[in-house]
Amino acid sequence: MNVTVLYEYKEDNVKDIPLEALSLFVMKEMDCPESSDVTITFVSDDRIHELNRDYRGIDRPTDVLSFECDNVPFEGEAFDEAHEYELGDIIIAVDVAERQTREYGTTLEQELTLLTVHGLLHLMGYDHIEDDDAQVMEALEDKLIAAWNERNHE
Repeated sequence: MNVTVLYEYKEDNVKDIPLEALSLFVMKEMDCPESSDVTITFVSDDRIHELNRDYRGIDRPTDVLSFECDNVPFEGEAFDEAHEYELGDIIIAVDVAERQTREYGTTLEQELTLLTVHGLLHLMGYDHIEDDDAQVMEALEDKLIAAWNERNHE
């Protein structure tokens, strides 16, 4: 498994947060094949606004966007271990995450952890458009973050 982290914006604010290790943990917990790749990029409000407008038709910044590359197999199907899986790209707006820390009373690490897990689950086929799907996705986010926190605070 490979995680590439790119810092287009505010590298000093986020570089010490272990998001590569978190991503690998989530990918393993979700049984992604060893040949899985994902890229996480940190961007400005202006850049994520542009991407949100161009790809989703929503003319404002957002906190995280996920761009899926290779589709994961349907339920009941197996990954082809010989195939390299580019799960896709996660784009995170650092300024939005920082604003959310003030709004929700969280730390930047907590916000970026949630946004990373959220983005990864989107790349793995989860969504939150319907209420039932949102409940499943949010429960899985909570479970993965709790397992990550427990692992790192033993």
